[in-house]
Amino acid sequence: MFRLTSRLTAAASVSLLALTLSACADSSDDTANASEPTETVAPVETAAAPAEMIVAQAETTAAPADTATAPKTETKAAAVKAPEPDGEVDVAKLMEAGPLKDMVIGDDSAPVTIVEYMSMTCPHCAAFHETNLKPLIDKYIDSGKVRLVLREFPFDPRAAAAIMLARCAPENQFFPMVDVLFQQQRNWATAADGREALLQIARLAGFTQDSFEACLTNQKLLDDVNAVRTKAADEFGVQSTPTFFINGKRYPGNMSIEIMSAIIDPLL
Repeated sequence: MFRLTSRLTAAASVSLLALTLSACADSSDDTANASEPTETVAPVETAAAPAEMIVAQAETTAAPADTATAPKTETKAAAVKAPEPDGEVDVAKLMEAGPLKDMVIGDDSAPVTIVEYMSMTCPHCAAFHETNLKPLIDKYIDSGKVRLVLREFPFDPRAAAAIMLARCAPENQFFPMVDVLFQQQRNWATAADGREALLQIARLAGFTQDSFEACLTNQKLLDDVNAVRTKAADEFGVQSTPTFFINGKRYPGNMSIEIMSAIIDPLL
């Protein structure tokens, strides 16, 4: 599925910092989320700078940072209990067409639809895509049981710039571009010169200097990205990333495949 991944990651490889939190969340929310504890959401206006400023802001605005074999014993894995959702929205409203085309992995007729709101500078979103997305694809998406819809919820200008570049790539390279941007997140999201770091990744995806600049100064695209975020916050209660809606029920925070299975299996 991710053909571009091997090409882009051949230039560099980076390990994500071990995470102790599961969501990039509003620091004013003291309620534990459904999976693990939940980095501060920027106000909606943060990513709404004019498109011609995205390149400059992306430059300076960094994102928040042989064992011995034990005797073999027969053990039974403890059952994982599905967490309670922290809310529910109308599925028809959630799936209404927005200003940007929904980017989807999976069969449109799948009985379970997962909508993920994510920010490209969020380390917990990167952790989900690095660790838990492939098991979800292998177990549920490839078999036609689940489809995944990916939507933008940028925290900052650098996150907006990154998702704009993914949107400007050919449609069949959107997910590979997102995949590589997450893999390389610590290289560009915290770089002193974020613009140059993003440009180097974009060049490997086929961008030229001109197409890179044109993408990041596309005011309509920036406005559409921000409109997706605003609707998610105002109408669907998204306050942190990643936030997942599973058949309309809202679950904030990165979730393991075991927790996701506990939610998904009863819906099949």
